[in-house]
Amino acid sequence: MPPPHLVDRMSVIELRQYTLRPGRREDFVELFDQEFVESQEGTGMTVLGQFRDVDDPDRFVWLRGFRDMTTRHRALTAFYGGPVWARHGPQANDAMIDSDDVLLLRPSSADAGFALSAAARPPIGAPSPERFVAATVWSFPPGRDDGIAWIRDGLLPALLETGPATLGPLITEPAPNTFPRLPVRAGENVAVLFASYPDESAYLRHLTDVRARPRVRDEILPGIEREQTAAPRVLRLRPTGRSLLS
Repeated sequence: MPPPHLVDRMSVIELRQYTLRPGRREDFVELFDQEFVESQEGTGMTVLGQFRDVDDPDRFVWLRGFRDMTTRHRALTAFYGGPVWARHGPQANDAMIDSDDVLLLRPSSADAGFALSAAARPPIGAPSPERFVAATVWSFPPGRDDGIAWIRDGLLPALLETGPATLGPLITEPAPNTFPRLPVRAGENVAVLFASYPDESAYLRHLTDVRARPRVRDEILPGIEREQTAAPRVLRLRPTGRSLLS
């Protein structure tokens, strides 16, 4: 187990979405939470959150963070070349249909990271918390940051004034993927916000409150919509028992 630290020091974050074979998600969650948390963190990364996708029973979503791209390369090399992956990796791979839906991200500013303590990790076998996590992903044209600015400087303050702490925005990390054994989505320009709620109804109430604000309704949301290349995607998530983000 790594020493206690705040996860907001992570400057590189992977958002990973796995498509699993039908009916295999619970087995995968059990394997992951038991075998792939401390073993990854022992190489220098932090497992930030593990989730069941509410809208797809065969979808597993998770986040891991690194101090920087150099640490990422070193940690991934150590883990995927190490004994735990050699022992349990074949079982994990057998459960997966696709593991290449990966966004490489970074905090948009020094205060936009994850203020979570790795010392607070629930133990193996902990029950899944009764929480709802929403992750919203916006896509913008490559090289343009106007939409990201609308989210960072307009939407985020409105969210914070009306609801729980919102994590992000995380934005695309433009550095080349230095661990090609694990592909990432290239050519992306995204912003991602995470927020945790007691339940989905609290999330929906928060959205309604924010959208009713005149500046959000008349300026901020239209500004984001002018810049985006597609409608934002909302991931509706339930944390697993050992997720730090819950």
